[in-house]
This record gives sequence, structure tokens and C-alpha cells, in this order.
Amino acid sequence: MSDNTWSADRRTFVKTAGAAGVVGLAGCSDSSGDGSDGGSEDGGDGSDGGTAGDSGNSATEVTWVMNPAEEEIDIQVQYQPLFEYLESEAEIEIVEQPTASYSGTAQELRRASEGDRLFADTSPGAVAQIPEELDVTGMRVAYGAEQYFSLITTTADSGIESLSDLEGEVVASAAPTSVSGTLFPLFMLSNAGLDIGSAPSGSPEDFELRTSDHSTAREQLIQDDRIAAAGTGAFSTAGHVPQEQFDEMSQEFVDVSAEYDGAGESDPELQLLAVSDPIPRAPIVSNAAWEESLKDDIRQLMIDAEQEAFEHDSQADIAEALNVDPEILDMDESELSEEQQDDLELVEAHSLWFSGVVEATKEDYDPVAELGRELGLEWSEL
Repeated sequence: MSDNTWSADRRTFVKTAGAAGVVGLAGCSDSSGDGSDGGSEDGGDGSDGGTAGDSGNSATEVTWVMNPAEEEIDIQVQYQPLFEYLESEAEIEIVEQPTASYSGTAQELRRASEGDRLFADTSPGAVAQIPEELDVTGMRVAYGAEQYFSLITTTADSGIESLSDLEGEVVASAAPTSVSGTLFPLFMLSNAGLDIGSAPSGSPEDFELRTSDHSTAREQLIQDDRIAAAGTGAFSTAGHVPQEQFDEMSQEFVDVSAEYDGAGESDPELQLLAVSDPIPRAPIVSNAAWEESLKDDIRQLMIDAEQEAFEHDSQADIAEALNVDPEILDMDESELSEEQQDDLELVEAHSLWFSGVVEATKEDYDPVAELGRELGLEWSEL
């Protein structure tokens, strides 16, 4: 697949192509991450970064490797405001390179060379997995919260009352190396006395683990009676858990989580089984071999950016980018059909999930590395 560059007329492209076209682009990379060749081939000093096919364009190309955490999210639409901000403030052109998984993103960073200009959004686990191949640009924060949480939930009528009840059951989770979607759930299950075997690289002894992504794990729990529980990031399932359940189980979640205010607002209701300790929020990283001053300039732009740089101009813009009728945004909830309600939720889900970037170092992610050691992981082999 070729790089899909759309900078100066990015918004026009998205509105014209629509969700189906853009999602099609995202699907070109497979889970091993070798569906495309990574960073820019331009090894210049940044003053004349034009490439073949971009005649007359003086902007320096910077590749952004992207992995969606939830299947239904078109990450290129979601990241549009940040990319437009960076392109307006620096003489760069961002080339999106979607991957299908966390491992695909790590693979792109592994093989990036000195001539590549790569940024990437990654899981916190990537810092422990490939520390020599990346530099931490900063930590993404959500409305002031620098930490987030992992949850294990079940359905309200499952009869599952505690983690120990999951022995012999099927548990859905996110990608194998997802910190909040799989690693912390495994840690919590292990602490509850269940034998996790060689998971996540192998199989647990006391239960069956089905890995996918955060939203798929949630929907499997809701729709498939064979799934007894799901491990996900709180951003995926907290909306289905009433606030009073968090009040009873985790004061840290109540005090810290950006998801607490919206807890319990989504249907159907889910039952909370476990809440993790706070987790450092996911980083934005760059390939360590890239040493141009441009890299530091872009990093500083992100850290200095006001919250508006992370917000779409309007929900109508998102709706049009997703080929959703923007008129539903002005309708009363009682007037919406089930399909329109789904469309409205899709638009709302495409707001960029973080509202700022703060300074961070690799050491900020030591708790994640320690989690891996507790689970017996060999990070470098994942």
C-alpha cells in the first residue's frame, strides 16, 4: 500500500472519501506491521523536503504511525485536528501510516532508520518493549488526567460475582500487548488466584482468553453469552458501569479517572468486577535514530498546544467525514431511530480522546515494565 498523504486539503479528502474509503486505507496494514515501509525516504535537512509526486511542495514529510485502539474508530478522522495544527505551525506535511495493531506500530519503530522521520501513538507497553528504538515525546492527557484504568466487567445477569468465579470461563480482552486491555486484566486475575499460564503469549490454565481490541471485547461480552467477562481500558466500558459501583470499589478511579463523569450513561449496564491501579497514560513517541532539530520543534509544539488544538471545529465536520447525516446532531434523542442513535454515538466517539500532551520520559513508564516482570513477560520477544 502506498502512503496516503493528505495535508493541505486533508479535510476535503476525508469529506470526499467518507468513512468507507478511509477505513479501507486503514485496513491495508496487517497485524505484523509489515504492510507498508514506514517513514519518509527523504533524508534531507528539512529545508526542501519535497518528494517525487509532490513537486513544488517545500514541506518536510513526517510519517505518523497510527494504531486504533477500537475497531470502529477511524483514527485518521479522530487525529485530524492535531495534524492540522502541527502542519499549520511547522513547515511539515504529515503522512498517516495506519497499522492494525500495537505490534504493527512497534515493528515500524523497530525498523526505522536515521533517515526516517517517525512519530507514533503507542500503548504504554511499547516503552518497555522497545526502549532503545524510541524516544518519548510526551504523555497524552485527558482533560487533566495523566493516569487511566483497566476494568474487568461482566453482564448484569451473568451470575459472576467475583474474579474467582471466572475459573473455567471465557474472558475477552484487547490486543495481547495492550496494557489496559490485556496485561492489567491478567495481573488482576492472577492476583485473584487464577492460573494465567503463559498468557498473553500463550494460554491461561484456568480460563480461556480471547484477544481482539477494546471495543470488540466489550461487544463480545454484551452480545455473546459464551463470554463471561471482558478486560478493557476504562475508556471502552466505564460508560456502561454505574458510578455507584466505582464509588464502592475504587476511590482512586473516582478521584483520577477522566471516565468517571460519564460512567453509567451507556446501555446496557455492566457489572464491575475489578479496577486496576492507576496506569500512566499512553505516550506519543518518535524513532530514536531521528536526530534533527525539527523533531524537538514538533515535540514542543505538542506540549505547548492549547486544548483547542486537539478539538475538531464541530461535530458536523466529524459527521461529514464519516458520511453521517449531520442533521441528526440537532434532533432530540426521542426522534432518533436506532440506526441514527448508533451514528450519533459514532460521531461522538471520534472526538480525539486526549486534550493535551505533557512532558514525559521513559522512566514515567517504569510501572508498566514492572507489570511485565510480574507477569513473567520477555518484553523484547513480544
